[in-house]
Amino acid sequence: MEKTTAQPGDYVQIHLTREIYEGTFLTVPVAEKGIILLKLDSGYNMGFNQKDVLKIRVLRKFREIKEETEIKKNREKPNIAMIITGGTIAAKLNPKKGGVDWLDTPESLFKFYPELFKIVNVSKVEVPFMKASEDMDFKDWQKIAKVAERLLNDDNIKGVIITHGTDFLHYTSAALSFFLRNLTKPVVLTYSQRSIDRGSSDARLNLESAALTTISDLAEVVLVGHASENDDFCYVLRGTKVRKLHSSRRDAFKPVNSKPLAKVDEKTFHKLQNYNIRGKGKVKLDAKFEEKVALVKFYPGQDPDILDYYAKKGYKGIVIEMSGLGHVATKRARKGWTNKLKEIQDKGIIICAASQTIYGRLDPLVYSNGREILETGVIYLEDMMAETAFVKLGWVLGHTNWAKNRETVKQKMLDNVAGEFSDRLEE
Repeated sequence: MEKTTAQPGDYVQIHLTREIYEGTFLTVPVAEKGIILLKLDSGYNMGFNQKDVLKIRVLRKFREIKEETEIKKNREKPNIAMIITGGTIAAKLNPKKGGVDWLDTPESLFKFYPELFKIVNVSKVEVPFMKASEDMDFKDWQKIAKVAERLLNDDNIKGVIITHGTDFLHYTSAALSFFLRNLTKPVVLTYSQRSIDRGSSDARLNLESAALTTISDLAEVVLVGHASENDDFCYVLRGTKVRKLHSSRRDAFKPVNSKPLAKVDEKTFHKLQNYNIRGKGKVKLDAKFEEKVALVKFYPGQDPDILDYYAKKGYKGIVIEMSGLGHVATKRARKGWTNKLKEIQDKGIIICAASQTIYGRLDPLVYSNGREILETGVIYLEDMMAETAFVKLGWVLGHTNWAKNRETVKQKMLDNVAGEFSDRLEE
């Protein structure tokens, strides 16, 4: 390859034997030595083996413009805090590396989301970690909850926004709903499916709507995001009754067996149903969690001996996603689960049932199959989502004084602690 003056961020031509490609020259990770990376105009990255490249011609040099950002606080605007944990909403494109840099200061947020600062003063920004949501576990939920508790108990803060990746966001929203007790202010999780550099980004509206929710009269853990594919308004969804139901749509999150608590446009917060109201008093952190809990999905023909694995590994509780009303294979099946369910529970492991159908309510009394399983001692969790049930079971069993008694565990699992049960099923 001919020598080149190309630097990361430059707009270049890559000349191969028979083809020429144009795009932005990118930084190459150390682990990929010998590879040349190019971001095409389509937005996709393309890699070339350095041995196949004849020359790289620079068409336009990269010019980095440094801007001084000054944020003027307005005493008439309410103060809020933000907790940034990662996700697309807290990232900006870095043209040198084709990836992203984090927005983790008020100044960097102001540069990309100036509309947010027209609504509120972002007086504090905390970054406990930067992670993709699939890399999180209960210890990360505890870190977020601990930071949130401190910020919420600051008299100068009206509420807290948490930015987060989308894929496992509903696990975090459920965890915070149980971990933060006696809430007197809003805790608002938000996200974006598409990055801020894209014309179709949902980031701005989601963040502005989150800000309006944060200064509303609500006092719950909620998720705020696009209500439709259009940029018209967002929904406010209870943290224990929401699920990501589409991989890429901007309105990926939907309420499950409930309705939105409110709708928010760019200027107004509209209450749609009752919720806990803002008040006075200190928020209390209760972030105990038992790590040895599992979420198991039953499928036809599944061997019940899978439960022996969890018993051998010392698990304390299992949530099983059963059929719509709450069935698994019974004594009549070739691989019946009835005896194994009884055996595992006799060893002290708590087993709860949730529905695979997502929508609807369990009812083991309708058919004999359900009644047979109910008699083994399985705790049926009505309309609670399986993911919420998993988080709640870990939280309940994390309290050693509760975990000592099976009846106490059952009582706590069936208590409506954070709106995880619905009196009426709504769509």
